[in-house]
Amino acid sequence: MVRIAVFASGSGSNYEAIMQYFTKLTSPKAEIALLVCDQPGAGVLERAAKWHTPVLVVERRRFASKKQFEQYILAQLQQYQIDFIALAGYMRLLGPTLLDHYLGRVINLHPSLLPAFPGIDAVGQALKAGVRVTGVTVHFVDYGMDTGPIIVQKPVAVELDDTHNTLSSKIHVVEHELYPKIVYACALGRIYLDGTKVCWQNPDEAVKE
Repeated sequence: MVRIAVFASGSGSNYEAIMQYFTKLTSPKAEIALLVCDQPGAGVLERAAKWHTPVLVVERRRFASKKQFEQYILAQLQQYQIDFIALAGYMRLLGPTLLDHYLGRVINLHPSLLPAFPGIDAVGQALKAGVRVTGVTVHFVDYGMDTGPIIVQKPVAVELDDTHNTLSSKIHVVEHELYPKIVYACALGRIYLDGTKVCWQNPDEAVKE
């Protein structure tokens, strides 16, 4: 069984979508073994309690450096025998302490069609730019900000009357349908990195159970 850690900082709607997807699998070969959260009051913690997922809450301010912060997380990941990491609204860049150990085994979900609108508030960036199409990107994580090799992208139309809330809601619908399948396929190695090239073992079967 492949053991996955989900990293989240906020409400945890994508964590919830992942859990719902995994519970519907008839013969899962992977499991969500740990939730890592850097915000003690985050809504995702209530969701994790409902699903009985083990939780690691770790605050950056309690550590003298980012390296020490990530060393502590890494030690916990190793204790839980984590094989794969899925970032789901985790609002920190992973540093080399974690990435050197898990490179090629960390993916992220971003609410834009990268390389457009990287970083914070991609929805707000899209609205400010006046684009008519934005979307969702799932990518492998590298040492930059939202710069890793792209696995899949899905467009989302931006209507003239869209607000931050309405556009975010449309993006969340796509995220919740797409991300759990990609998390599962990547964790099982059906989608993988060969250098910087994203490879699919069998594109027609990769995201099926």
